[in-house]
Amino acid sequence: MSTGLIAVLIMLLIIIMAIVTKRCTEVLIVGSIICALVLYGKDFLSKWCDTLQSAFSDNVWIVLVCGLFGSLIALLQASRGSLGFSSVVSKICNTERKTLFTTFILGILIFVDDYLNVLTIGTCMKGVYDKRKIPRETLAYMLDATGAPVCVLLPFSTWAVFYSSLFEKEDAVKALGFSSGIKAYISAIPFMFYPIITLIIVGLFCAGIMPKLGAMKKAYQRVAETGMVYSEQSRKYNHEEGDYVEQGNIWDFIIPMGVLVAIAIITSNLLLSVVIALIVCFVLYVPRKVVKMNDFFGIVIKGFADMLPVLILLIVAFTLQNLTADMGMTDFIIQAMKPLLTRSVFPAITFILVAAICFATGSFWGMSAVVAPIVFPLGAAVGANATLIMAAIVAGGAFGSHACFYADATVLSSQSAGIDNMEHALTQLPYVLIACGASIVGYLICGFVM
Repeated sequence: MSTGLIAVLIMLLIIIMAIVTKRCTEVLIVGSIICALVLYGKDFLSKWCDTLQSAFSDNVWIVLVCGLFGSLIALLQASRGSLGFSSVVSKICNTERKTLFTTFILGILIFVDDYLNVLTIGTCMKGVYDKRKIPRETLAYMLDATGAPVCVLLPFSTWAVFYSSLFEKEDAVKALGFSSGIKAYISAIPFMFYPIITLIIVGLFCAGIMPKLGAMKKAYQRVAETGMVYSEQSRKYNHEEGDYVEQGNIWDFIIPMGVLVAIAIITSNLLLSVVIALIVCFVLYVPRKVVKMNDFFGIVIKGFADMLPVLILLIVAFTLQNLTADMGMTDFIIQAMKPLLTRSVFPAITFILVAAICFATGSFWGMSAVVAPIVFPLGAAVGANATLIMAAIVAGGAFGSHACFYADATVLSSQSAGIDNMEHALTQLPYVLIACGASIVGYLICGFVM
């Protein structure tokens, strides 16, 4: 039996166990150790540690960005600026529908990067959702569904920059006659069915037309029966704030967050943006004694520490990703799909292939970079439409980012909303499956027509 097939079987086992046990980190650790055992035999533990260390060193940027975001969130809470923001926004968001649509609009406006989108809006809206007695699961779904799906549809985001540079190298894309990768990317946007359909579903959900399904319905029932906006399982992710007489100054929230978003747009450097926002907090809070000098750095450290559960989950996921890559899982899946490739079904198969690999590995840009040089020549050989192939690759990556329960965007969405990661993944699952199924149909229709 090939190691690629074994990797696929291990991933299926991980997915099943995570759903059954509702324990994500532990299942990923066990799965990654099993992969190391298959690959390295008696040296599996030392090799697993080496891979873990490599995953950490290769992703220091993510650790710093997420950790310092935790510090910024803690400072915003300590200044009570977030309470001031929630108080003002609550006057506008005086119904559930207005609250959901406000989240939706913010998700579109903060399009530069999905990390920035998820973490910023979660901080802004969490208190408003609690006041309106809307389940935190709904907030997590709104954050996740307006993260990558929004970013890929706007040609000014980090996703667009990455994919356009990736497509620029492909002969099949050059043959279309576009002068740049970004122009080719823009031509594919109307056919990026998964993010488009996902946002349509979100809009229908906000309007109350899309019904509450599965675990989402149960979350609403819990709120109706108990008043709890999050479950007992998610209590550990929420520190009770207590009732403050002073609601806080909204500008203590808006100024740091405004600086954060502005610097991110200007520089495209999210780490720099967070660091500058922290400096702004210091200048804004300490002289006015909103936060005491002695407390400031303690809050920074505590906020960073609050992000450790999500950081551990991400590092373990990256470790598993590296091990399954070494086992040849991606190559195995591609070879298994090759017999199914014909001109008409090629775009649909490309979407399914990229979506499956991204979901299994938790890697989107990396897997897209691996798959693109393979599927473009294959598509050219069978006469498939190159624009549809581009769109299918991007849509498959967006699906992976949205649907994979240990993907960084999914983990950060649940963390930002203050709920358990598996609860979030299962709550949004029906809507993910609907969008995925409709996308496959869309690519099949276009494959036969174009």
